[in-house]
Amino acid sequence: MYLGIEFGSTRIKATAIDRGFLPQYNGDYTWQSTYENGIWTYDLQQALQGLRAALSGLQNPKEIQAVGISGMMHGYLAFDRDWNLLVPFRTWQNTVTAQAAEELTALFGFNIPQRWSVAHLYQAMLNGEEHVSRIAHVTTLAGYIHYLLTGVHAVGIGEASGIFPIDSQTLSYNRTMLEQCNKLFQEFGWNRPVEEVFPTVLRAGTPAGFLTAKGAALTGNVLKEGTPFAPPEGDAGTGMVATNAVAARTGNISAGTSVFSMLVLEKPLRRVYSEIDMVTTPAGKAVAMVHCNNCTTDLNDWVGLFGEFAKAVGLKISTNDLYGTLFRKALEGAADCGGIVSYNYHAGEPITGLEEGRPLMMRLPDADFSLANFMRTNLYGTVATLKIGMEILTKEHVAIDRIFGHGGLFKTKGVGQRVLAAAIEAPVSVMETAGEGGAWGIALLADYAIRRAEGQTLEAYLNDVVFAGMAGDTLQPDEADVKGFNDFMVRYNAGLAAQRAAVEYFK
Repeated sequence: MYLGIEFGSTRIKATAIDRGFLPQYNGDYTWQSTYENGIWTYDLQQALQGLRAALSGLQNPKEIQAVGISGMMHGYLAFDRDWNLLVPFRTWQNTVTAQAAEELTALFGFNIPQRWSVAHLYQAMLNGEEHVSRIAHVTTLAGYIHYLLTGVHAVGIGEASGIFPIDSQTLSYNRTMLEQCNKLFQEFGWNRPVEEVFPTVLRAGTPAGFLTAKGAALTGNVLKEGTPFAPPEGDAGTGMVATNAVAARTGNISAGTSVFSMLVLEKPLRRVYSEIDMVTTPAGKAVAMVHCNNCTTDLNDWVGLFGEFAKAVGLKISTNDLYGTLFRKALEGAADCGGIVSYNYHAGEPITGLEEGRPLMMRLPDADFSLANFMRTNLYGTVATLKIGMEILTKEHVAIDRIFGHGGLFKTKGVGQRVLAAAIEAPVSVMETAGEGGAWGIALLADYAIRRAEGQTLEAYLNDVVFAGMAGDTLQPDEADVKGFNDFMVRYNAGLAAQRAAVEYFK
């Protein structure tokens, strides 16, 4: 078997697959971020606790032939020479690096999003933070867990592309930009090449170390010392693998705590866009990414409220039935949501220029405030910001043959898929494995790390081996839904002024 372990936004999940790529084990542990001193963070000791919990039920662990680690993309973990954490983990949810991201983008002529590791590092310099002088290692969550288990300071190229820009020719950190960066950082007393503190860049299929005795102990000695590891990847890369979207003209949209689209490019974009991140597949192909910090968190809160009401009146309903009932009810609503608009901003949202989150729902006095319209506007709100970013790629004439959806939004058959198809005005496919997520994707990469010796490219491995004959469902956009979503977006864009005022005045 092959094991994938993902440190996601809400769950730490372990999935073991057999040679037929079917999950034979799923274990998980629920955790959540906390907002401390103006920073979204996670407790790294809880990460290790969650690792052991997710593995605790694994049967026949000696059958595990390879392991892969995945995690929330990018962010900032800074350590001293002895790997002591210098400041709390700064996650992708934070929008506190606007100045650094803007200055680095101007310097490189290449978009540097706020959540990228280099933006966090430079912002710490701009802030005059004391810990900067003691930094010896900077990595991501996936990279850190991989280091703890293997002693190897490395990440997969997809994850590395959210640490620092990647050169499409060398498939490593861009040398010209590194020189520009090092020169800039010297002005703040930084006296060593920044590439020395960043993890080594590895492509999918490259050996990435073996489980050490210390690493085995961190798993509760469930996994055996000497087990080989694949390069660790972020959830963006594992999402591409889990949807067979690593070849040119393919794409996927992951919809969970955050929502992002990944479109594999045939040619570069014509110019730099602050809304578009340029990253790579786990094999190093260029990808245009639209990333939105907010997706299902607010929706989940509303569903939870209905669940609380059901319990209060003595109704017993499972979580799956609760979601299914409410999601399907949304399809009965008006195509434009009947005059109701939902903003799901729990965290800041760079695409719409919001530094902080303020969940907000507005309705016209004569709105049809029905349950169906209420649920429909919440579903529209999960992908509204994504639509804004995707419109740029439409204008760039980015060619896509197929787009796959995966993540929690698609668990209720046909609902999230229909909403997304209306939002992006394109057919959306969902595979039977859409709910498996990143843990399954990184398990596939662990398997590929062994099969690489057979000479297959990642594209061929996925297309011809993993997904050959695997069933899926494609939904075309409904004309009425498309018109309704566009009408909804007119109100949504106009109402952003109220959303900005809520951030400024509602404290």
